[in-house]
Amino acid sequence: MRKNTLRNMTLCAMFAVLIAAGAFMRIPMPLVPITLQYLFTMLAGLLLGGKWGAAAVFVYMALGLAGLPVFTQGGGIGYVLQPSFGYIIGFAVGTYVTGTLAWRREKPGFGYLLASSLLGLGIIYLFGLIYYSLISRLYLGTPIGLWPLFVHGCLLTLPGDIALSVLGAVLGKRLIPLLRQKGRAL
Repeated sequence: MRKNTLRNMTLCAMFAVLIAAGAFMRIPMPLVPITLQYLFTMLAGLLLGGKWGAAAVFVYMALGLAGLPVFTQGGGIGYVLQPSFGYIIGFAVGTYVTGTLAWRREKPGFGYLLASSLLGLGIIYLFGLIYYSLISRLYLGTPIGLWPLFVHGCLLTLPGDIALSVLGAVLGKRLIPLLRQKGRAL
């Protein structure tokens, strides 16, 4: 096994653990607490690249679906019927996009990393809101209107997630040069 592959697998596992821990690290806010899952999924993409960052999210998802209580409300295969599971799916896609964009440039600047992170965040919200609406309507039998869905599924957490995007871009700008080898993703 090549040294880089072992290193990537180790970092992937580390980020899967950080994402799981992030589900329980909460920043208290007036209406809805912010968890640090998004920060760690974004950093996985920024620091590991799209493929390895998304792999970290998939490891996290697999652990939760296997029954480990790593999601904010537990774990198990039945979690796919939780309205919030769409955000977890969005984490994987958003991490892939964020990481792929961030690694297109050899030396990405703060603004580029922030834009990559915000695009990933938008993808997370898109998957989360659509899934929430579908599960509420088709499985729970309690359809939710567009405005309440937007307020509770996006608007309340958006300011905190934007702040985490800024923090992630700052950390990415400092850490990416330490993790890159010869201008290639890990």
